[in-house]
Amino acid sequence: MSNYRIHGATGEWEIVIGLEVHAQVTSSAKLFSGASTKFGAEPNSQVSLVDAAMPGMLPVPNRECVRQAVRTGMAIEAEIHKWSRFDRKNYFYADLPQGYQISQLYHPIVGEGALTIEADEKAGIPEDKIIGIERIHIEQDAGKLMHDQHPTMSYVDLNRSGVALMEIVSRPDMTSPAEAGAYVRKLRSILRYVGSCDGNMEEGSMRADVNVSVRKVGDPELGTRTETKNVNSVRFVMQTIEHEAQRQVDVLEDGGTIIQETRLFDPGTGTTRSMRSKEDAHDYRYFPDPDLLPLELDDAFLEACRASLPELPDAKRQRYEKDLGLTPYNARELTAEVETFARFETLLAETASAIGKPAAKVATQVANWSLSVAPGVLKSLGDDGHAAHATAARQAAILKMQDAGEISGGQAKEIFEIVLKSGREPDEIADAEGLKQVSDTGAIEAAIDTIIAANGDKVEQYKAGKDKLFGFFVGQTMKAMQGKANPTVVNQILKDKLG
Repeated sequence: MSNYRIHGATGEWEIVIGLEVHAQVTSSAKLFSGASTKFGAEPNSQVSLVDAAMPGMLPVPNRECVRQAVRTGMAIEAEIHKWSRFDRKNYFYADLPQGYQISQLYHPIVGEGALTIEADEKAGIPEDKIIGIERIHIEQDAGKLMHDQHPTMSYVDLNRSGVALMEIVSRPDMTSPAEAGAYVRKLRSILRYVGSCDGNMEEGSMRADVNVSVRKVGDPELGTRTETKNVNSVRFVMQTIEHEAQRQVDVLEDGGTIIQETRLFDPGTGTTRSMRSKEDAHDYRYFPDPDLLPLELDDAFLEACRASLPELPDAKRQRYEKDLGLTPYNARELTAEVETFARFETLLAETASAIGKPAAKVATQVANWSLSVAPGVLKSLGDDGHAAHATAARQAAILKMQDAGEISGGQAKEIFEIVLKSGREPDEIADAEGLKQVSDTGAIEAAIDTIIAANGDKVEQYKAGKDKLFGFFVGQTMKAMQGKANPTVVNQILKDKLG
């Protein structure tokens, strides 16, 4: 359990959090029309007659959108409803040409499911926790109002109108900003693994409505909640919860009451403000859409959806730990994002082939390189197109030389930096720039003999039991060899000569 508390003047309070995540379905066409869903087009350039609600235009469901919603439900091990229905949610707003939104209230396509957020002591999540998911339903997005294009008028862009959304509704199972942040990150990761949403929160293809209430610790009754709409980053979700929970505690401790309302988050100030009082569902006058038949899914369709699912984050993480011998931390970091695991698996296969060892034998070396060394060098160089030179084959060649003891970890980084800047091959760089380790025992032995002869007092102290001086002799040898001596060879010769 999270121990996150708000310390008020009258005692300790706890937070109850539920999230409604709107995820744009990956599809080249809208939910009920063939208009494009491409981001960034000229305003009103991707609007069909259906999207504009012209008289007589009838919606036709997009099979791909249905398939992606089902696959998402399967990925969170949710109940898939073979029979579901579209409803009309009636409200009037300038960005909603029909005067209603086609959604699913009473019979959603996906029922109850869950996902697990992993323990993170630093973030205040002491143990793994299962977050319940109540439902996933499909609905169409509204358009977008623009208030800054004209001094006296608002413009409307209907490019988003009719775009397919999955609304993923959690149970109120989260009790801290950290848990909510972990939930959004995990859900985004699953959606991107499945390919049902690109998870690009900056472009609005994934956003969250944040429901927050507070209650005294131990109180079994839920407090009155507020809903903060369209929060578009994990950091902002966490800030919304922190501010809104503190605001509610302050109101209650001042003798006020919390109003069930819709609020907006201001990223500039990190605060929320009231938008409108919260409407109940009956205000929307839901009723079955008369233009659309219910969705009926057969077994063959469901089997094809399940067969198309990739290995998901939790299963991949467990496999990395069990089969590849990676640490829980490395396994978690490597499986957090689609691009990260894809790069790792490509490099792992290339390195295992180059070195001639099973993948499990080189996995830790490749993981450390992928998570620490390579990103560090890339970051130091900045984003100037250097990454284009970082092919898996070139990185594998560096790791092969390191595995063979031909280069040190520091030399590996130097070679990689030159590869990124020039596109030259690692083997050629190592030879031309003199970046290979010296394993010639004769040369190393000669250097050690000189150092021992010049430091007779320290040799005696070492032999008398001052073991820490061994590091001094290693350092002096590496200095004499200009850092190019093979450390393993140096250590062995020193041990032999110093006894």
